[in-house]
Amino acid sequence: MTPDLPLFFFRVIILQMTDRLQKLAQLHAADPADPFCTYGIALEHAKAGRAAEALVWLEKTLTLDPHYSYAYYQKAKVLSQQGQTAQAKAVLQIGMTDAAQTNTPDAKHAHAEMRTLLEALG
Repeated sequence: MTPDLPLFFFRVIILQMTDRLQKLAQLHAADPADPFCTYGIALEHAKAGRAAEALVWLEKTLTLDPHYSYAYYQKAKVLSQQGQTAQAKAVLQIGMTDAAQTNTPDAKHAHAEMRTLLEALG
């Protein structure tokens, strides 16, 4: 009997995502003020297709660090995937303004990605 390989790999990926989410949750419990943890948790929820949870954690990230440029990008990306184009564009505008003012290498890179996403949204 041959196992259903796509289903097997899907299960392995889900277990890995669950394991990452559990580890991030443990890190967050140890340091709830760490925006890296909240951002990581948001990305895991986004990867799993849990947009509402992803948006909650991205908002937590931005509350902890309003200059976390990639959180704006990811928030806009999730919103656009949910068909909330106007909200996504508004988030991108705020994020791009902040990234331009922050002016770090990461912020510059995030700004470029946000600009590309904004152009793609029309």
